[in-house]
Amino acid sequence: MTEIHDEGATVAERVERRWAAVAVLIIVFLAGMAAFAGIHQATMPQTTVETIDPTTIHLQGEFVESNLGSAVGADGSVTVRAVGQQYSFSPPCLLVPSRTPITIRATSADVVHGLLVQGTNINTMLVPGYVSVQKATFSEPGEHLMPCQEFCSVGHEGMWGKVKVVDKQQFLSELADKRRISCAP
Repeated sequence: MTEIHDEGATVAERVERRWAAVAVLIIVFLAGMAAFAGIHQATMPQTTVETIDPTTIHLQGEFVESNLGSAVGADGSVTVRAVGQQYSFSPPCLLVPSRTPITIRATSADVVHGLLVQGTNINTMLVPGYVSVQKATFSEPGEHLMPCQEFCSVGHEGMWGKVKVVDKQQFLSELADKRRISCAP
């Protein structure tokens, strides 16, 4: 009986050592992947980082009030420019066409804000002094809420915007006599 017990204990010990080795290998593999990702990100920064003076964005350059909203480029793509500021987005409603490549260029005038378009993969931080760029294509017309998802102070909970996606022909007809458009009144 003791012989069977000793043999069972030996088998159990061997199995436990194998499972412990598998667990250690998994941990080492995951730690190695985390280290690689961290080093890769540190040595491979973004291809372009655009800076801007947040104290003058409303006075000159790309983000002046008259340049905010949606515009069609020569290639047919749409560029949307927006500014996040305590406690609103300018413009508060972005009008974009469906089934068209869109580039959203946005920045912040004061503190870190988040630009999130619900129901899409658009989610970026708006950092003062930097231009955030997101590319997207909306497949169907509709409306999407655009809350600020970075706490920006006591009025943060009221910082909401909207993205209105319309048919491309409707978008082009609304843009026909204007340089830039938004769905804000």
